[in-house]
Amino acid sequence: MSTVLLHKENGVGYITLNRPETYNSYNRDMAMTLQAHLDDCANDDEVRCLYITGAGKGFCSGQDLSEAMSPSPEDFERMVREHYNATILRMRNMEKPIIAAVNGVAAGAGANLALAADIVVSNNSASFIQAFSKIGLIPDSGGTYFLPRLVGMQRAAALMMTAEKVSGPDAVAMGMIFKSFSDDVFEAESKKIATNLAQMPTKGIGLTKRLLNSSYDNTLEEQLDMEKHVQIQAGATHDFKEGVLAFLEKRKPVFKGK
Repeated sequence: MSTVLLHKENGVGYITLNRPETYNSYNRDMAMTLQAHLDDCANDDEVRCLYITGAGKGFCSGQDLSEAMSPSPEDFERMVREHYNATILRMRNMEKPIIAAVNGVAAGAGANLALAADIVVSNNSASFIQAFSKIGLIPDSGGTYFLPRLVGMQRAAALMMTAEKVSGPDAVAMGMIFKSFSDDVFEAESKKIATNLAQMPTKGIGLTKRLLNSSYDNTLEEQLDMEKHVQIQAGATHDFKEGVLAFLEKRKPVFKGK
C-alpha cells in the first residue's frame, strides 16, 4: 500500500498520508510520494483544490525517528532539504487552495506541514505539538516562519520551547487554524469547504495566494503596486467575466477555473 494516497473527485485532489500504524510518521518514501502527488495536482487543470489529511487516528506525528538514528550533518541536510523544504515550497508555490484537515495528532514537522496549507481545519480531538524541543532539535518545515505570523512571536516561542500540546478549539482561539469541528461532523464539514473552493474562481484564488505570499516581505507601497498588476491579471480571466455576467443576470455563476 502506498504511503500517500491520491483520489480526485469533483475538482478536489484528496491526498491522504497513509502510515496509520505510526500515526503517519514522515519518512523518505512518504516525502517523495507526497511531492509527486502535489506535482500531479498542480499540473492537472481539473484539480482546483487540494485536501490533505491523515489515515487512521492521526494527521502526521512528524519525522519517523527510525530514519534519523545517529545522522551525520550531511544526512540532516539532505533530509531537511529533500523531505521537508521541497514539500513546503511546493505547497506555497502552487496557485491552488490547499486545505489541511487535521484529524488527530499533528506533531513536529507534521504540525508545520499542516500550517503551510492555506486553510487549516481540525476535529476537536486533534492536537498540535511543536515537539522538536523534546529531542533537542529546532522547528523546521517552515515552523519558525508560519507560526509567529499566525499566533505572534511570544506565543510561538512558548509553544516551540515548551512543546505544549494545543487542542483544535484552542488552536482556533489563538488564530493558529481556521475552524475546529466536532469529531462526528469533521470529515463532512471539512470536505464541504474543499468542494466549495473547487467550484470557485481558481485563478483568482491562486493570484490571492501569490499576493499573500509576497505580503510577508513587501512594504505597503510594494504590495499595493503588486495588487495593481495582479488585479489586471484577475480581470482578464474567464471567471471574472462570468462572475459579473451572473451578477447582472441574477443567477448563480458557473466558474471554470480559467
